[in-house]
Amino acid sequence: MSKKVLVATVKPFAPEAVEQIRKVLDAAGYELRLLESYSDAAELHQAVADVDALIIRSDKVTPAVLSAAGDLKIVVRAGAGYDNVNLEAATAKGIVVMNTPGQNSNAVAELAFGLMLNLARRHYTGKAGTELRGKKLGIHAYGNVGRCVATIAKGFGIICHAYDPYIDDSIMMKDGVIPVKTREDLYRICDYVSLHIPAVAETIRSIDYDLMSQMKKGAALINTARAEVIDEPSLLRIMESRSDWLYASDIAPECKDELMAKYPLRCFFTAKKMGAQTAEANINAGIAAAQQIVGFFERGDTTFQVN
Repeated sequence: MSKKVLVATVKPFAPEAVEQIRKVLDAAGYELRLLESYSDAAELHQAVADVDALIIRSDKVTPAVLSAAGDLKIVVRAGAGYDNVNLEAATAKGIVVMNTPGQNSNAVAELAFGLMLNLARRHYTGKAGTELRGKKLGIHAYGNVGRCVATIAKGFGIICHAYDPYIDDSIMMKDGVIPVKTREDLYRICDYVSLHIPAVAETIRSIDYDLMSQMKKGAALINTARAEVIDEPSLLRIMESRSDWLYASDIAPECKDELMAKYPLRCFFTAKKMGAQTAEANINAGIAAAQQIVGFFERGDTTFQVN
């Protein structure tokens, strides 16, 4: 009996990505099912009832979803972050959860520079801005995205520093990046800090006033990671107390309207999360998710398992 794979996406993949996913699954003899732009979790509960595998994007895989899935063996989040999947509930049911690290990395890194430029050039309002060349950029977490950020920074003539306690200094130094020993060092010495940490217990609301206030005069914080890592009361406080402090993100905080009303030239937020919103990232993540499902069933490959 062929495996049934459900692609469930409130924000659908591009048609080309769906076609590429279909080709991978067809070649393996698997059946593709689509649930796109759904508006009620009950639709997902019904659709997942008898499938063997599930591909999602930002969709929530809750204990209720997993309980409704009688045959589910694997969930693949097409993207790097996987905080939208309840790992504990999946593990309890023996369901493997994977992500697709690296597929969206360049898209996120390019967006980070778009946000930096937007702040540096004062939202292109005609007011005098600053250049990126010669500035110091702090990369907070040197994973796939962080490495792409460092690569792009070289073209701008930017001096890169990075903090990541899980990455050996020699790896950063090989890339021409200067490692620092503490978060505080990173925030204190850099003109821009680009956030790439996941939203996990130890990082949620970890970017607080004490850390933000150590940033140098005129410094900017760029967040293309997760909204939850920012302590919003601290964000409001630093924007009020430091007229030189800048912030840009593709995840708007709950206090967005207040910030935009008070500090229109010192902050910027995209209309929605934009990190993976490129045709290339969309296709790459979808293909990787399909290939990982086939690898799991055909070869027992669990390389990107996160639970």
